[in-house]
Amino acid sequence: MKILHNFCMLLFSPSLQKEYTMLLLLQRRFSFYWGICLFIILWSNSLYAQDTVTILCLGDSLTEGYGIDRTEAYPYLVERAFQAQGHQHVKVINAGISGSTSASALSRLKWYLRIKPDILVLALGANDGLRGLDSEAMKKNLASTIKLALDAEIRVVLAGMKMPPNYGIQYAESFAAVYPRLAEEHKIHLIPFLLDGVAGHPELNLPDGIHPNPQGHKIIADMIFQHLSPLLPSS
Repeated sequence: MKILHNFCMLLFSPSLQKEYTMLLLLQRRFSFYWGICLFIILWSNSLYAQDTVTILCLGDSLTEGYGIDRTEAYPYLVERAFQAQGHQHVKVINAGISGSTSASALSRLKWYLRIKPDILVLALGANDGLRGLDSEAMKKNLASTIKLALDAEIRVVLAGMKMPPNYGIQYAESFAAVYPRLAEEHKIHLIPFLLDGVAGHPELNLPDGIHPNPQGHKIIADMIFQHLSPLLPSS
């Protein structure tokens, strides 16, 4: 390159020499800035591909956010909490459907496997209890869903539910016992009670006394965030 440069300096007129020098300078600047841009693009794509964590919240109206805006429901608030902690790579999907029971869990998870979630928050069973459905049948439904998730290498967080005593002491106890039994049998993480600190507090629920209001969802989101934070895959 040096020999070629000297040859051109001897061959060209002073005006051409000046233009040639400017051309070399522009070429060097272009190469430098293009290199920086290419590095940023490759680095950003690599970072996104490696660090994205998808959390799937599979539930009923308590997850969907019945009676409130979807941005006030706990899945959205959990995502915002992670982002506030600098975890911009965490995505939380609200897969709640009002009125759904544990019977729908398996088929719904099969559909969501296409997005390859990293963590499943399984929050179903409330409607089973409200309808007085057999707790052993609920356990079987949830167990098959948990097994599918674990076979797909998805970490499972099971959110427990409880029924009030007016449903009968025996039924309420057998219902509540399903969740710790499943957690023990499948060695998964358990949130003892999804509505802990919210159920039974009128100021945290809608007028129906069943569904949390925006303030109630904030309490749920904070609790779930505390349970999920240690489970994030290492970056």
